[in-house]
Amino acid sequence: MTVRTTLDIVGDKRIEGPFAADWASLKAGYRVPDWYRDAKFGLWAHWGPQCVPEAGDWYARHMYIQGTAQYEHHVRHYGHPADVGFIEIQQQWTAENWDPDDLLTLYKAAGARYFVAMANHHDNFDAWDSRWHPWNSMRLGPKRDIIGTWAERARHHGLRFGVSNHAAHAWHWFQTAYGYDPEGPRAGERYDAFRLGRNDGAGTWWEGLDPQEVYAGAVMPMPDGLTDAKEAQAWHEAHDRVWDENPPLANPIFVRDWYRRCKDLIDSYDPDLVYFDNFDLPLGQAGLDIAAHFYNRSIATRGGLDVVLNTKELAADRQGTLVEDVERGFRSSIVPDVWQTDTCIGEWHYKREIFERKAYMRADAVVHRLCDVVAKNGNLLLSIPMRGDGTIDSEERAIVSAVGEWMQRFGAAIHETRPWRIFGEGPTEVRSGQFGEGSAAPFTGEDIRFTTRPDALFATTLGVAAPTLTIAALRSGGQLVSGDVGRVEVVGGGGEALAFRRDEAGLHVTVPEGARHSFGTAFRIVGSGLVEE
Repeated sequence: MTVRTTLDIVGDKRIEGPFAADWASLKAGYRVPDWYRDAKFGLWAHWGPQCVPEAGDWYARHMYIQGTAQYEHHVRHYGHPADVGFIEIQQQWTAENWDPDDLLTLYKAAGARYFVAMANHHDNFDAWDSRWHPWNSMRLGPKRDIIGTWAERARHHGLRFGVSNHAAHAWHWFQTAYGYDPEGPRAGERYDAFRLGRNDGAGTWWEGLDPQEVYAGAVMPMPDGLTDAKEAQAWHEAHDRVWDENPPLANPIFVRDWYRRCKDLIDSYDPDLVYFDNFDLPLGQAGLDIAAHFYNRSIATRGGLDVVLNTKELAADRQGTLVEDVERGFRSSIVPDVWQTDTCIGEWHYKREIFERKAYMRADAVVHRLCDVVAKNGNLLLSIPMRGDGTIDSEERAIVSAVGEWMQRFGAAIHETRPWRIFGEGPTEVRSGQFGEGSAAPFTGEDIRFTTRPDALFATTLGVAAPTLTIAALRSGGQLVSGDVGRVEVVGGGGEALAFRRDEAGLHVTVPEGARHSFGTAFRIVGSGLVEE
């Protein structure tokens, strides 16, 4: 029996290659490219129309839920969502102060080896010259090819380039736009998505466009008759947050169009990495078709498998088919398959309140997170929230610069490294899984993380190193090291040897005051039996 794929449904031509659009084929053939394993650190512009209000995450959804902070913000600054819907915010995203070269220069100096740009979010707006979706940044808002510009400038700066695609969930996530106020003077009046169609745009800036194409169609709108705002919020939580990856049976056109848009994104900009904000590949067979196309295209156009695909929460039998992402979370130990964690120093979409409260993730916490992830066979993808105008604020710039100062000094313990026999030692434990960073204890100078290169072992403290640093894993007579330690030096310290002694309690290193960085210090250790020959 021949499986009917999305490619067959849309009449698209398949690139011939070794990968079939099924899990077994992806698992048998995929290998993580060395450039990604060496890069370790990427920075991310999670930037789109929802950054315009400067009111934080999921604005386009929550502005349509009465009682939320973003609903109140929208009414106060823009008007009632029955009158002023999210399409008006999309048009206000003009990116007037965007200077990609300035940002990419900063990010490369921070030690990033790859850069990822958000191509679309759950708000269903394409930030490129989208062939299949007219609600895009060339036609509206910035009237610029945002992704095309990012891609060209990132490569000019010597960075690998990736895109993130979040739109597979738009079909349910945006159903709030078809709702109404349960309470108040406009109770029961449906919001803009419920009443607007193609013919309603005559004489407006969106003439000729159909808002239903961006709001994704009323497949599960809030039912009539709700009269309590909290009841309505509970209804949305229970009914239109469908966080599985099955295609919507009531909206097959959405699946077709998602596939077309995603393939267009890949074919037009040739990304090195595609991040799907999904738990498993998105939309059933459509996601498998895109994965096979992405891999086969790399082989056909690059002469080999040179790309990375990210999704979250892969089943055990699907590990190794792509690079699994752990959102805002950790691994508790080294895992055999290369992985990635993605996090943000604030909220994913810019929130002015975080800047005003100086509440961003600190630079030292970013460095500690990076060291912990790399020691466990992972990469860190870090988002720096951007304002709607295309700039980052002074606090963010200071954080990125401070990370860069540490990386310029100690980056040899990060880039091009591989995990050691154990990930590290110290009192601070983290749990595996997503969304765990909020409850994790901060690391300390007693926490140490190990990485290796072929000629050395690196040990990095996750805080100020003690004047005499003891590394218990390198003790005499221990099972981890059978040979001798011959030399210890500070990474980036000019090669000067440090005094040390070794006994049954550990390797005791005398750390000069000038080497004791407040974020942590990386040490290069050489000797026999320390690393694999």
